[in-house]
Amino acid sequence: MCAFEGLSKEQLIERKQQVQSAYDQYKSQGLKLDMSRGKPCSEQLDLSADLFKDTNNLFSADGTDCRNYGLLDGIREAKALFAEVFGLSEDELFIGGNSSLNLMYDLVSKAFIHGLNGFEKPWCKLDKVKFLCPAPGYDRHFAITELFGVEMIIIPMTKEGPDMDKVEELVAQDESIKGIWCVPKYSNPTGITYSDTVVKRLAFMKTKAPDFRIIWDNAYAFHHLYDTPDTLLDIFSECRKAGNPDRVYMFSSTSKVTFSGAGLAIMASSKENIAHIKKQIAIQTIGHDKINMLLHVRFLKNAQNLEQHMKKHAQILRPKFEAVTEILEKNLKGKGIASWNKPNGGYFISLDVLEGCAKRTVQLAKEAGVTLTPAGATFPYGKDPQDSNIRIAPTYPPMDELKKAIEILTLCVELAALEKVLA
Repeated sequence: MCAFEGLSKEQLIERKQQVQSAYDQYKSQGLKLDMSRGKPCSEQLDLSADLFKDTNNLFSADGTDCRNYGLLDGIREAKALFAEVFGLSEDELFIGGNSSLNLMYDLVSKAFIHGLNGFEKPWCKLDKVKFLCPAPGYDRHFAITELFGVEMIIIPMTKEGPDMDKVEELVAQDESIKGIWCVPKYSNPTGITYSDTVVKRLAFMKTKAPDFRIIWDNAYAFHHLYDTPDTLLDIFSECRKAGNPDRVYMFSSTSKVTFSGAGLAIMASSKENIAHIKKQIAIQTIGHDKINMLLHVRFLKNAQNLEQHMKKHAQILRPKFEAVTEILEKNLKGKGIASWNKPNGGYFISLDVLEGCAKRTVQLAKEAGVTLTPAGATFPYGKDPQDSNIRIAPTYPPMDELKKAIEILTLCVELAALEKVLA
């Protein structure tokens, strides 16, 4: 970025005074605007109010009393629904509680403590375990691996997904690299959907570690903003073609489809992987909430109905994303101090500010009453090497609060850049 190209020092000083004055006016208002997490707004949650409409009969189609124990991997109807949605067979699926993050944590934990299908030994028996982390990425992925003492290696994100030249080079030579985190569709926070080429290369690449695994967090599989959604190549079929059927574990959920605190989580993998991990899970639980599964299936019905339901979400979210983009373009375009994406779906907008200015921008915003995701959170260990990336979460605030928050954010971006340029 070429900051404020063509402006003299005197003009920059004058502009800084103008921006500081506007910033101080907002700061004096005592605002409390929270944009720290990508949560659904109340209007989105209201779309699923009818989920609780039919609670008189809590027996599944095969006569199972969903009020009782049993069915470790989920009721038949739920497995059938998500088998249709993802193009999988029912024995490739495990239906859990409301949190896919919990299932991902549990998978990593099992890989360390007991080992997964195809492992010679659990990862805790190894001298070192490394994970590849496409970044900017999802902070909670990085938190899981950091907690287990995994060494995280940053993989730069391109417009097609992770830098596969670097990925292939690393996995081919280092046996301690055991996995990669992926948010393949409308990636958090960049909004990128992995290209067909990237998906194929992930499936076919040669890895020195025979127990290398892809954690495929397909969190935004259904979350389109427009009627021309991105398409994602089926990694399961590509892994089977490549002779690596056990390489991938996919996760998704209805947390941003129905209710964030009361949804369903999905884990999918090869039949052999699921059969193996079911034996491990059987020790820790008799089964997840089958009543919730039954109510979800009755409400969502099938893939076509799910698609129509998500279009209602898009009608609520699309104006918010467009409002953010409009304000960013109005206030920052052409100044050479910021760039951002225009996602086709998902929950975030990725904002890159002048190098060395992200932490200062977030600090200024906080002092003016706008809470953002901490700068650096989108990188392993919370450390952005360029200190430039900021994740914008437009979904939760009401429109008037959102617009005010982004107006303040753009002032902070410019003020931080002017401070640096004039230092």
